[in-house]
Amino acid sequence: MELYFKDNFFNAGYTEIMNQDQEQVGHLDLKSAFGSSIDVFAPSGLICSGKFRMLTNRWDVTSADGSHWGVLRARLSFFSKKYEYDAGSRGVYEVSAPAFSQEYEITGMGGRTVASFRRTSGWFSSGAFVLHNESEQLGTYELIAVVMGVHAINKRRNSANST
Repeated sequence: MELYFKDNFFNAGYTEIMNQDQEQVGHLDLKSAFGSSIDVFAPSGLICSGKFRMLTNRWDVTSADGSHWGVLRARLSFFSKKYEYDAGSRGVYEVSAPAFSQEYEITGMGGRTVASFRRTSGWFSSGAFVLHNESEQLGTYELIAVVMGVHAINKRRNSANST
């Protein structure tokens, strides 16, 4: 299943989640212009949330009832972009892309690609993404929270580098 979604320029408000037939299949609630927390909704209601842990660069993904699903963190890498999503008993997944690429792969144990996503927007516009999920362990809406976490970590890095 391919889903399309995007960030808003000021990180606030609602944005649609669309399928390949341009039908709305959910939405994102970008909570605040001053933070990076999000809620991911399917047509049936709230599925999960993502936000930074207090005073860290770790992105927590929680279910609608508040139970912990996983944590995303950046990994040190010189010639590529690497992240690690620890989904607890469901495994540890690597999220990676070549240095100047906007196309990411999510690989599970044994190096098998379980999902991929790419940024479809330009450098100076708000982030827009397409996600393709083949995972049996990670839900598509959970992966949307992970993608938005990668985007939030990248925005933090770019902001820190420009000051």
